[in-house]
Amino acid sequence: MDLERHIAWDIGALAVAQSVSEALDAPLVAQNYSRLVIDCNRRPGEPTSIPTISESTPIPGNLDLPAEQVSARQREIFEPYHQHLSALLEERAVAGRRTILIVQHSMTNVFKGARREMHAAVLYNRDPRFARCLLEQLRSEAGLVVGDNEPYSGKEQIGYTLPHHGESRGIPHTEVEIRQDLIELPSGQAEWSRRITAALLAAEQAFVRKFS
Repeated sequence: MDLERHIAWDIGALAVAQSVSEALDAPLVAQNYSRLVIDCNRRPGEPTSIPTISESTPIPGNLDLPAEQVSARQREIFEPYHQHLSALLEERAVAGRRTILIVQHSMTNVFKGARREMHAAVLYNRDPRFARCLLEQLRSEAGLVVGDNEPYSGKEQIGYTLPHHGESRGIPHTEVEIRQDLIELPSGQAEWSRRITAALLAAEQAFVRKFS
């Protein structure tokens, strides 16, 4: 069923994010609508914001949408999500709390017939400082293949959250992608939650040493 595929949701990503959030006592802002309704990590108006085709699968419900329906999705789903995140970041800034923004996703293990061999990836755009600290920590584990701005690059502006909330505020930030077949089941989710938690803690320490 197409709605159970990666085209509709980031398989395993929320479970990992919830566990990491609990372990670090960090706030979590999660989207509970399918990206096929509207993708909250894409800039409104871009073709991938409300896709009419995802990978190679047509999305009939998004074809020839009236402007008022597009606006309704942006108003009722996209904007509240980002307003909530903005308010949270502003609250922390006013309180003088150090903040690192982590965007958690999962990537399909096979894309258009090509298998992805990397286990995870770290993405960034103009500010690579925290991303490189995290990348170094993850790559220190023997046998783990972690992409540096691949299989797609944060520099291509495919994402909205990092530049809009991280870069604009000048706070450390990065996006983490984990291959979905590794976190599809609870055992994999637990393993990767522990791995990401430990790597984030170590990366934070490295970042403070290097840039504070």
